[in-house]
Amino acid sequence: MATRITWLGHSTFEIQLDSGAVILIDPWLTNPKFPKGYELKRVDLLLITHGHFDHIADAVSTAAKFEPTVVCNFEISLWLESKGVKNLVGMNKGGKTSAAGCTIAMVQAQHSSSIQDGDQVLYGGEPAGYVVKTPDGRSFYHAGDTNLFSDMELIRRLYEPELAMLPIGDLYTMDPREAAIACEFLGPKMVMPMHYGTFPPLVGTPEQLRQLLGSSSPVEVLSPEPGETITW
Repeated sequence: MATRITWLGHSTFEIQLDSGAVILIDPWLTNPKFPKGYELKRVDLLLITHGHFDHIADAVSTAAKFEPTVVCNFEISLWLESKGVKNLVGMNKGGKTSAAGCTIAMVQAQHSSSIQDGDQVLYGGEPAGYVVKTPDGRSFYHAGDTNLFSDMELIRRLYEPELAMLPIGDLYTMDPREAAIACEFLGPKMVMPMHYGTFPPLVGTPEQLRQLLGSSSPVEVLSPEPGETITW
């Protein structure tokens, strides 16, 4: 069975590996684009890129239901621990850990990070992206929320991701123009746009990214509808 990647809207992805293990990234299961009636049945590994509500809103409830290994930065791990979450791996950029048969590397992202906890706004550590090496030896990169940065070339050199999940919405993250240059830096075979269309200000589109890459680009733009599964 091939790896199956389902975009659940915004920056949330469900990834089912050949083994049957399931990775969930940035759990916002109540986002406006979340596919109606879609139900998670298993989560073995939960990855959190940063503390903003649109990436962490359903982390506590998902962790309580499925008891996955939860990978995040150290500061978020302390907050999740205070909410009763178990199986936490609080790490930092440059580090690697293993779970669900995968090797997970935490890499740079340029953004901000805070946690809304009731009427308090807490420090959420630094934002990050992840490069995940799956059991079959391939790697994918989830950039989290970020702008374009030249050290994406180092991510290519170190990890050679075949698939990149890049934000394209603009305002809070890269727009399609920056994402097109990110593809040049990263050198993936495929790119899946994310963090677009959720709210009116997130105006970037996959078609704009395709046009900017051009017909001669070796990078294939995959743009599934929320709930649609791509076989990788």
